[in-house]
Amino acid sequence: MPVPVPQQRSVPAAETSHGDLTLLVIEDDPAGTTITVPELSAAAGTRVRIRTARNLTEAARLLTDDVDCILLDLALPVTGSDGGPGTAPAAGATGPAPGPVSERADELAALTHVLRIAPLHAVLALTAEDDTELAAEAVRVGAQDYLFRGELDARVLSRAIRYAVERKRADIAQHQLTESRLRAQENARLERGLLPTPLLDGSDLSFAARYRPGRSRALLGGDFYDVVRTPDGTVHAMIGDVCGHGPDEAALGVELRIAWRALTLAGLCGDELLSTLQQVLEHERQSEEIFATLCTVDIAPDGRRAGLCLAGHPAPLLARHGRPARLLPYEDGGPALGLLPRARWPRRQVELGGAWSLMMYTDGLIEGRVGTGGSERLGQDGMVAMVNGRLEQGLAGEELLEAAVAEVRELNGGELTDDVAVLLLGRDPERIRRWGGSAPRSHPASSVAGRPLGVQRPPL
Repeated sequence: MPVPVPQQRSVPAAETSHGDLTLLVIEDDPAGTTITVPELSAAAGTRVRIRTARNLTEAARLLTDDVDCILLDLALPVTGSDGGPGTAPAAGATGPAPGPVSERADELAALTHVLRIAPLHAVLALTAEDDTELAAEAVRVGAQDYLFRGELDARVLSRAIRYAVERKRADIAQHQLTESRLRAQENARLERGLLPTPLLDGSDLSFAARYRPGRSRALLGGDFYDVVRTPDGTVHAMIGDVCGHGPDEAALGVELRIAWRALTLAGLCGDELLSTLQQVLEHERQSEEIFATLCTVDIAPDGRRAGLCLAGHPAPLLARHGRPARLLPYEDGGPALGLLPRARWPRRQVELGGAWSLMMYTDGLIEGRVGTGGSERLGQDGMVAMVNGRLEQGLAGEELLEAAVAEVRELNGGELTDDVAVLLLGRDPERIRRWGGSAPRSHPASSVAGRPLGVQRPPL
């Protein structure tokens, strides 16, 4: 009786093999497998459907997603219409590729063809009892198991089907896990290479940073920052935020950061630099709705004053020695990059004093929820109060940033959904004198996905 071909499903049968079983038998002699459906069903303890195909072309038509296992006679002749070893893989095929090429490739031609067109199905090789070498070679090439024709009965076949299906599931899961790990490692290497390495050689300023992307299992988000010292002794710092949280926004943030460093080292500053960055943004963004906020400071070589430019970005927090931290003025700021075609960004002069700490941050730090039920935002005022509380405890540098980010997460009741970048620049003349002219520095510490990036510097 011809077996009807059921409608294909999106879920491979190997994932649902604990219910009914469907076996596709491929051999040119239909009477070669004498096991009946009732016998096999009784041995398997569940309903079993058997389909038979006389050749590989017919097998391809019967091979649907609900087939649990294929029983292939290795003696099956391969005709020209079945396709040779160079036949392309089936469209949409995924999963482990067939095994290595065998020295007995001609005898295994049927098996390699089946493995090519059915990469997600379990395959049992059926061979003569006196050819154990060919049977073992079939497993090495890619079959899940082999059976000898003379020993074939319902109990042996039922057990072999179950084993083959489970082994195939394990093989596919392992293959997918390996691919996922390799992809994650490659992404981590790429993203780690795109994170900034501050250029502060020769400066007496201390530096610390924390970076936490909002995307799960990512190292890089739409936030970006950088710090460089130009030959005249000026220290330039920048922090910015591209709207959105995906990989496209992360890539655009990297482009803007690299462009900012190049333009800064070329001597641009203030409005001229931001105007050029806006041109970069307009050329590189995916749509006209994408914009970026930015805050830049340029600290004079003596460390006592700085120029500040704001492009739609929150104002930095300044803490002078012995005084509470306060927000720098925001009134003279300009719009975010990418909003107005001929915008201007005034540069405001800021007096820093002798000993100070300057904290620059993205809005991910201040937009976390607080209060009962998380109905309110932390906001800038809440952040200032939080930082002042930590300063009163004597925290500074790395410890201050670590405690601030941890408290924001705690107030939010869990992980923050937005990217967070915070950097802290500081100057302490007393510490500089104790170090004999400049504070020691170390290279940025690497990070792992989903964890904060720490750049180790002496505490302020």
